[in-house]
Amino acid sequence: MLTIKRTALALWSVWICSCGTYFNQPIGPQEARIGEFSPKTGDLHDLLAPEEPVVVGVYNFKDQTGQYKNVENGSTFSTAVPQGGTTMLIKALEDSGWFTPIERENLSNLLNERNIIRSTREEYNRSSANGQPNLPPLLYAGVLLEGGIISYDSNIITGGYGARYFGAGGSAQYRQDRITIYLRAVSTSTGKILKTVYVSKTILSQALDASLFRFVKFQRLLEAETGITKNEPIQLAVQNAIESAVEALIIEGIEDGLWKTAKGERADKALVDLYNEQKMLDESTLLYDRYQQKEIWNNAFGASITGPVLNGDFSKKSLGLGGMLYYKKYITPFLDLGLSGNYLYFTGGANFYKEYMSGNLTAGFTLLPYDRITPYIYAGVGGIFDLRSPGPELEGETSGINLQYGLALKYNFNPKWSLVISAENNHTVVDGLDNLINGVRDDYFYNFGLGIEYRFGKEFKKKTKYNGKY
Repeated sequence: MLTIKRTALALWSVWICSCGTYFNQPIGPQEARIGEFSPKTGDLHDLLAPEEPVVVGVYNFKDQTGQYKNVENGSTFSTAVPQGGTTMLIKALEDSGWFTPIERENLSNLLNERNIIRSTREEYNRSSANGQPNLPPLLYAGVLLEGGIISYDSNIITGGYGARYFGAGGSAQYRQDRITIYLRAVSTSTGKILKTVYVSKTILSQALDASLFRFVKFQRLLEAETGITKNEPIQLAVQNAIESAVEALIIEGIEDGLWKTAKGERADKALVDLYNEQKMLDESTLLYDRYQQKEIWNNAFGASITGPVLNGDFSKKSLGLGGMLYYKKYITPFLDLGLSGNYLYFTGGANFYKEYMSGNLTAGFTLLPYDRITPYIYAGVGGIFDLRSPGPELEGETSGINLQYGLALKYNFNPKWSLVISAENNHTVVDGLDNLINGVRDDYFYNFGLGIEYRFGKEFKKKTKYNGKY
C-alpha cells in the first residue's frame, strides 16, 4: 500500500507540473502570432553594446546531419532538423547588436538585381538629361561565420512510470533528444579561424495519462481517461542553441581581444568572468546532467547522528540513539582507509537500555568520487565495549570483536562538504549485549546514520582524456 501511495504521489506531482499545458488546450483554430522567444533571446538583447559592430557574412549554416524523422511504421522524407539554420543565425546576430550581417546566402539573387538596376539606369541616362547616380558598393565582410548543425541524437534518455489499482491509475513517459551545433568565426583577410564554439541542447517530450475502469453497479461499467502529450518544438531548441553559440562567440571573442564592449575593460572583465563561471559549471556536467567536481581532497573528518537497533534476544526491537566521529585517509579518489568511534545507546524489550562504545578500522570504496551524488560501500573490524560493569555472570560476554559492513549515499554540496546517509550491519562475537545469554547466535545490531563530512588536505585532480592521452 505504501508503494502505491508513493507512486500515486509521484504521478500527481508530474501532473501538477504539466497542468499549465493541460488546462490551456486549444479548442479551435488560432490566429498567426509573432514568433516566440527562446530563453536565450533575452540574454542576447541584454548584452552590453559593442565598441563597433562587426560586419559578418553567413553563406550557409545548414543541417549537416542528413537525418530524417523517426517514425514507428513506414518511412518519411521529412527531415528531423529545420532547414532554416542560416536564417536563425542571421536573426540571432541581428538581435545581439554586435554584428552587421550582410546577405550572402542568396548572393546570386542580389547580384542579378543590382545588374538589373544598373542596366535600367544606363538606359535611362541615355534618354534623359538627368543622370542617375551609380549604385553604392556592396559591403564586404571582415569575418565569415561558418559551421552548422552537426548532430541530432534521438532517444538519448527514455523512461516512465505508472501505477494501476483496481482499474484506476495513470502513467507518465518521457523522452529526450539532443541537438549539437558548431559555430566558427573566420578572418576573410587571412583565412585564420579566430574562434570556434560548440553548443548542445536537449529536446524534451512528455506524455501523461490517467484512466478509470470500474464496474459501479451490476452490468454498469464506468470508463474514463484523459491525458496529454507535450513535445518541445525542435525549431525553438535549434534557435536556443544558435543564440547560445552567438553569445558564447561574442564573450570568448572579448576574452581573446577580437572585439570590445563600449563600456571599457572593467565591464569586459566582469562579463568574461561571469561567462567563465557558467562555462566551468557546464564543463563539469556530463551528458546526462551529471555534475562532476574538478578536484577532491584526500582527508576527511565526519560526524553523524545515528540510530542503532539491537538485534538480540528481545522480541521487541526499537530504535536507539547514538553518535559517530570518524577520520578517513583517501589513498586514491576511490579507495580510503578510516578510523571511527561510536557512542551507542541501545533500547529494547520492556525497559532495556544500555550504553556502549565501539571503534573500528574501515576500508571504503566511493563508486563515483567526482559526481554530486555517489554511492559508498565500506567494511571494517573493531571492538564494542560495555560502558557499565556487566557483573560476574556476564563477564566477557558484553564486550568483544565487532565486524561491520555498510552502504552510504553521499551528496556533495561542493568539493569540501558532503551530506552522508548510511546504513550498516554490525556482527559481534558476544551474546550478552542485551544482558541475556540465549541460543547459539551472537547478538548483532543495525546502525543508521545522518551526518556531514568535511574534506581537506591534498587535492586529487580530475584527469580529462583527449585523443587517447591525459
